[in-house]
Amino acid sequence: MHQTSHTTLWLICLFAFTSLIVGGCNANRSPDTAPASLTPTDTSAAAVASDTPGPTGTPTIDPESRLASTSEPDVDAIPLLATRKAQVDAALQADPPVLRLDDAGLDPEQQRAQMLALQSTDFLRYVYTQDDHTPLRTEIFAVYPARESDITPATTACSQHTCYRVELYNYAFNLTSTAMVDLNVGDDASAVLEVTHLSDAQPEAPAHLAELAQQIAMQAPEVAEALGFAPTEATMSNAKTALNHTTCESSRHYCVAPTFLVDDRALWAIVDLTEGRLVGVRWTYLGDFSAGRPDEVMIQREDIYNRFCQQDTQLAKDGWTFDYILTSSDGLRVSDVRFNDAPVVDSMKLVDWHVSYSWQEGFGYSDGIGCPLYSTSAVEAAALPAVEDIVQDGAVVGFALVQDYRHTQWPLPCNYRYMQRYEFYLDGSFRPVMLNLGRGCGNQGTYRPILRVDLADDQKLAAWDDGAWQPWTAEGWELLDENASFTEDGYRYQLLNKAGAGYYVEPDRGQLEEGGRGDTPFVYVTHHNSAEGDADLITLGACCNTDYQQGPEVFINEQPESTADGDLVLWYVPQFHNDDTPGQQYCWADQTVVDGVLQPVVWPCAGGPRFVPVRAE
Repeated sequence: MHQTSHTTLWLICLFAFTSLIVGGCNANRSPDTAPASLTPTDTSAAAVASDTPGPTGTPTIDPESRLASTSEPDVDAIPLLATRKAQVDAALQADPPVLRLDDAGLDPEQQRAQMLALQSTDFLRYVYTQDDHTPLRTEIFAVYPARESDITPATTACSQHTCYRVELYNYAFNLTSTAMVDLNVGDDASAVLEVTHLSDAQPEAPAHLAELAQQIAMQAPEVAEALGFAPTEATMSNAKTALNHTTCESSRHYCVAPTFLVDDRALWAIVDLTEGRLVGVRWTYLGDFSAGRPDEVMIQREDIYNRFCQQDTQLAKDGWTFDYILTSSDGLRVSDVRFNDAPVVDSMKLVDWHVSYSWQEGFGYSDGIGCPLYSTSAVEAAALPAVEDIVQDGAVVGFALVQDYRHTQWPLPCNYRYMQRYEFYLDGSFRPVMLNLGRGCGNQGTYRPILRVDLADDQKLAAWDDGAWQPWTAEGWELLDENASFTEDGYRYQLLNKAGAGYYVEPDRGQLEEGGRGDTPFVYVTHHNSAEGDADLITLGACCNTDYQQGPEVFINEQPESTADGDLVLWYVPQFHNDDTPGQQYCWADQTVVDGVLQPVVWPCAGGPRFVPVRAE
C-alpha cells in the first residue's frame, strides 16, 4: 500500500511560493435504455445532425500535439479578453480580492447568498498569502440552490430552510472553496453554515468563461492553420482538460478544450483560462463516421428534476431498503442501504469520469453526471431511474436500480453516454456497476470513473496477503494489477463489523457476469470525514493522470489517519480502454442502417466491485 501527501501541508508549502506572485498560476459533459450485456445490440433510432461543413483547405493532421506560441493573443480580435483583464485587475484591488458573479445575472436570493459568503472569514481563508497578505486571484464560479444531496450533518437546517451553495475558485492554489449559506439566518457571516476547501479541485466553468475560451480558440492562428479554415463555432467549450508539457499539465491551471469536428477527426484547442491564451492543439481520430456534427443542446427534463433531483426517493424490495437521489454532479446516490434491516452502506455515488485520450500527451476531459437542470454536470440524466429484475438461468436473483446519462446527439463523435447500475441480490450481495457506452472524442481513450462507497456499521477492513487476512489499519491506496493477491474465490478485501458479519469485496477481473475485460482499479481507503464527499463533490484531480493521482489521494493525510475504528470510505477507480477494432469493439458505439434508418450499435464496457456477505459465526 502506498500513501500520498496531505492537502494542508501542501498548501502551507505553496503559501511561501505564492507570496512572490499575484494572480494566475477541468467538463462535465440523453432516451433509450442501453443493454447491460457487452454484446453489440441495436437500440432505437438516433437523431442525425446536419452535414458537417467542409473546410476551405486541407486540415493538417499531426500525430502529436502542437504547442502554441507563447505570445499574447490579439486583444482587439477578442474583446472579451480586454474586458476580462479589467475585471481581474479591479478584483485584485477590491476588499476582499474576489471577482464576483455579476449581479445582473443573478436573482435576488443568489445575490444575497454571494454577499453573505463573502462575509465569511473561513470562506476567504485563501484569498491572500499568509505571510504578507498579498491578494490572490480568486473568482466566484457558481451560486445555486442547495439540494438534498448537498446536505451534511453541519447543514441539516437546509432541509427546512432555503440554502445556497457558493463556489469560489483560487487560480493561484488550484483550490476550490465551497460555502453553504442559509438565507434564513440573517445578514451576517453566521448564515454560512459550512465551508470546505479542496485543493487540486476545479468547479465547472461558468458560461462567460466557456464563451471566452471559444473566442480565444476561434481567433488563434494555430487553430485556423490546423483546420485549414477559420472556424465559427466549437463544441464542448466548457470541458475541463489537461495537456502535458504546458501550463495545463495535470490541470495545474484552469484549462478547457473547445473542440472542432472535421469529418472523422476532432481538433482539440487547449485554452488556458488562467492566462487567457491557447497553449496547444491536438487531433484525435473519431473512427469511421460521417453522420454529421453534434450540437450542444440543454436537456430540459423537468420531470426528472422535480421527481428525483429535489428529494430522496425510498425503495424497499426483496429485503433491501434505501433512499436514492440524482445529485448535481455525482450521479445517482443511494444512501442508508440496509438488508433485512441491518446497515450495509451509508452512501454510494459516482463522483467523476476521468477520460484520457493519450498516455503520452496527458489530455482529455473530466466528466460529471447528474441532474438535467440547475446542475454542474454536462452528461445529464436522460431518463427516469428504473428498477429491473436481474435474471440468471431463467430465475430472478435480484434487482437493479439503473440510471442513464447521455448527450442528445449520442452516438455521434464527441458525444458521451454513461450508465449506473446498483445491483442488489436475494442472498444479500450487492454491486455498484459503472458503464461507458462510447463514443467519445477518440478511439484511444481510457475511462477512469471514481466510485465512492461510505461504509456503514464501522466495518473494519483486511486485505488478502501471504495467504491470510491482514488488517488495513491506516489510510492508503493500492493498484490491483497482476501482482495483487486474491483468495481462491477472487476476494481481495474483507469487511467485518463488531459482530463478525460483513462483506468480502471481489474486484472485477473479467470474471463477473457482464463479460468485461477487468478493472485493474486503483483502490483507496480513507477515514470518513463529512467534508470529503458527503455532499456533492466538484471535479477531483486531473482528467488524465495514469498513476494513483486520480483525486481520492488528496483525502489521505501526510500522517495517514488510523482506520482501526472502522469508520471507512472505500474509493474504487477502474480503468477501461476503448477499442474500435472490428470484432473487438469495447467502450464504443456506432451507427448502422436498419430498414433505411440509422440506429445505434453499442459495445459497452463495465466494471465495479461485488460485495459478498460474510456470515457471522
